[in-house]
Amino acid sequence: MEGLTMGSYGAYVWSCFIMGGLVLLICDWRARSLQRKVYRDIEVRIKALGDEL
Repeated sequence: MEGLTMGSYGAYVWSCFIMGGLVLLICDWRARSLQRKVYRDIEVRIKALGDEL
């Protein structure tokens, strides 16, 4: 139990660890959603070019 409490700093350390993990998850989610949006846009543009030819 001493390892989890880390003296009196356990709450600070673990809350920072959890918030850091959440930030990483949010960044990953946003990057993946932006990538999907860009690929959809590229697909629409390619189809539009194919229709013009």
